Amino acid sequence: MSQTSAKTPRAQTKGDRPSDALPDPTLLGWLHDMQLIREFETRTMQAYQQAKIGGFCHIYSGQEACAVGTIAAVERDDPVILAYRDHGHALARGMDPKVCMAEMFGKQAGCAKGKGGSMHMFDRPNWLFGGHGIVGAQTPLGAGLAFAARYEWEVLETGKKKVCLCFLGDGAIDQGAFHEALNLASLFGLPVIYVIENNGYSMGTAIHRHTANHERLTMRGESYGIKSVEIDGFDVLNVYDRFRPLVEECRDLQRPAFVDLKTYRYMGHSMSDPQKYRTKEEVDEWKERDSIAALASHLMRSKDDGGRACLTEDEWKEMQRSIREVVKEAVDFAESAPAPDIDGELYSDVFINPLPQSSPIRDYVHGEKNPLL
Repeated sequence: MSQTSAKTPRAQTKGDRPSDALPDPTLLGWLHDMQLIREFETRTMQAYQQAKIGGFCHIYSGQEACAVGTIAAVERDDPVILAYRDHGHALARGMDPKVCMAEMFGKQAGCAKGKGGSMHMFDRPNWLFGGHGIVGAQTPLGAGLAFAARYEWEVLETGKKKVCLCFLGDGAIDQGAFHEALNLASLFGLPVIYVIENNGYSMGTAIHRHTANHERLTMRGESYGIKSVEIDGFDVLNVYDRFRPLVEECRDLQRPAFVDLKTYRYMGHSMSDPQKYRTKEEVDEWKERDSIAALASHLMRSKDDGGRACLTEDEWKEMQRSIREVVKEAVDFAESAPAPDIDGELYSDVFINPLPQSSPIRDYVHGEKNPLL
């Protein structure tokens, strides 16, 4: 979904960091995607407060560098799976904002035809295998996606080497299913990278209150013989620079990895969270490190081959204006889109009823595909 600049790229510098070799349009694209996520989430909160969006809704504001930096480091057909704070990843992966917003409005044009809502963003064409509402449920599924990819490459010889990204929050690392998944990933040599978006709170519980040895989460992965690293998730360039070599190593060796990605969410755990467990001063302190502002500032200081700033203040304002318009169009689209047809969609795309003669009694069918996907 990135909009890139037509300016002359910077000289391809030979530095120690992978990002040193990236042209300006790529970095401007990252800035665009992070700002798109931020604006999208702002409008999502407004719509939720207006009761246009129902159910649980988890906002990603503050963590944008995590999704954009990590997803930028993998290939377009590497599978991605995650938990229920998933709007940002869906947009970073390339989902149409209209489709994403329509899903949260419960509309037919949504990525899951309005049946999943905020917590279940699926985008098969972009290899996004969904947000999952059960804490830690995606971790064994991530191992399964990695197993399938390696099996296609190694046994069937019909695929290529891939890496699966499996995102989870710090609250999921103590789930038994996650430890089982780590064990199998190490044992079978599965190319899955478990990315812990460590925002310091499991719902309303600080990490030091629910996780033993929380200062060294990497020991969780190391205990299973898995390469484990800690990364500052508030700097998108740092995320990419640290994450890209790890991705290539896991792809080449077909081995798993564990990443403690330090970040922070500006909003509550969900829209219903009163946030009594932290102070406004704490939140404001983290906002001083804002990843979007940091990247915009970096691009304004950087110069292209002609000595011009890679991003001017006017260009940044225009990018923000353009993104606001894109998100407004997504909201308008979601509001006007039709609701799912009960007769046509109630029985489609779900598991078959295992109990004959019980309700519902109609046959399940495959529904129509979303043309926007």
